[in-house]
Amino acid sequence: MSDSTQSPTTISNIGVAMFTIADQDAAIAYYTQTLGWELRSDVAFGDEGGNRWVEVAPPGSAARLALNPPMGGTPGGSAIGVDTPDVEAEHARLQASGAVKTGEMMGGDGPVPKMFSIEDPDGNHIWVVQSA
Repeated sequence: MSDSTQSPTTISNIGVAMFTIADQDAAIAYYTQTLGWELRSDVAFGDEGGNRWVEVAPPGSAARLALNPPMGGTPGGSAIGVDTPDVEAEHARLQASGAVKTGEMMGGDGPVPKMFSIEDPDGNHIWVVQSA
C-alpha cells in the first residue's frame, strides 16, 4: 500500500548484482578467462586496507557483477545494487521515512560511485548507487 504523500522513488535500474566470493583474483580469472567477460573495475575501496571494488560484465552489458569478499567478514549476505540519478536525494527520502535502515553515504572518489546501503528485515543489503 503506498502513501500518496511520499515522493516516488528515484531508483531507475538494477545496475549491479553483488556476489560474495572467497578470492577476488581467482574470481576475476574465472569470469574473464573462463567465461570471457570484461573486467570493468578493479580499484582500492573503503577505509580498511586491502579492500577492492571489482566489477565484471559480459561484453556490451549495461549490468555489472561486483565480486566482493564476505560483507562484515561473514560468508553469505549477497546483495544487489540499484542505480539512481540522485543518490543523495534517495538517501534523504529513505531516512525521512523512518522505516528503512540506511547506511552512511560512501564512495564518490575516483571511479568508485557514491552509494549507501539499505538493510532489509532479513539482513540482505541493497546498495543504492549514483548512476553515471
